[in-house]
Amino acid sequence: MSDERPTHVVVFGAGAVGGYFGGRLAAAGHHVTFIARGAHLDAIRRDGLQVLSPKGDFIVSPATATDDTASVGVADVVLVGVKAGAVSAIAPALTPLVGPHTVVVPLQNGVEAASALAAVLPHEGVIGGLCRVAASVTGPGQITHVGIEPTVVVGARNDSQGQSVERVRDLLARAGVTVEVADDIQAALWEKFLLVEPWGGLGGVTRVTLDVLCRTPGTRRLLTAAMAEVALLAAAHGVRLADDVVHRTLTFLDAVPEGATASMQRDLTERRPSELDAQTGAILRLGQEKGIQTPVHAFLYDCLSPGERLARGAE
Repeated sequence: MSDERPTHVVVFGAGAVGGYFGGRLAAAGHHVTFIARGAHLDAIRRDGLQVLSPKGDFIVSPATATDDTASVGVADVVLVGVKAGAVSAIAPALTPLVGPHTVVVPLQNGVEAASALAAVLPHEGVIGGLCRVAASVTGPGQITHVGIEPTVVVGARNDSQGQSVERVRDLLARAGVTVEVADDIQAALWEKFLLVEPWGGLGGVTRVTLDVLCRTPGTRRLLTAAMAEVALLAAAHGVRLADDVVHRTLTFLDAVPEGATASMQRDLTERRPSELDAQTGAILRLGQEKGIQTPVHAFLYDCLSPGERLARGAE
């Protein structure tokens, strides 16, 4: 990155996550290209990208948007904002964007996105990343942020990536985005996974809000047991989480305002393709790799997978 020109950021997937953080970077004066599709792409091209937020509403207009990565050129930074289940499929389309100094930042839920990208792209260019934000696409070209301090967490996947991590941290911080650098990005990814995946899966089965899940004894026991399975699986894969991670996560969820639902839960409930295979399915796959039984997740997956297949058009 050079201080003599705006950083060129490409946001692949301009939905809730990519649209919000990419919008903040564009509003700060960086050259941002949004990769989108359909009516969302048409609206961004025509009217710009609108972001509604308690932190301040704004419109990026004109906005640069396309569905053709080959037309964009090499980026300084690529933010990958697609859903976790789509990462492997879209990874080859990122190739034209990545040069020798490009930093690729996955922002998905789950723990497999960076590895999926690094299997296709130059390994050293893919750092670890995740985000925290409560936002959604509320109309073509419109992103609405409703809560949680929008935060990006980045971290090195190996000892040679420190400078790349600093570049991304500085880029986001100068744009007014809260950014954290994780000493252990794998632990940070698994800790977030322990929060969002049991909530999304159990919410998808019960179709109730988080406050109901947490205060109902039976579902609270299932939520706790599902989190414990994730913690056990993390340890089996060499990732050390704090001994009190389940307790701390439950305490955090207890404090979430009433009426909250997880993004995977919303997709499942509304019969849209969801991250079920990339989240709950990943728990089953990773458990099988280590010979670890995850009975709560097996139950959740068995209950939810028929609806997921219907949402994806399967017989």
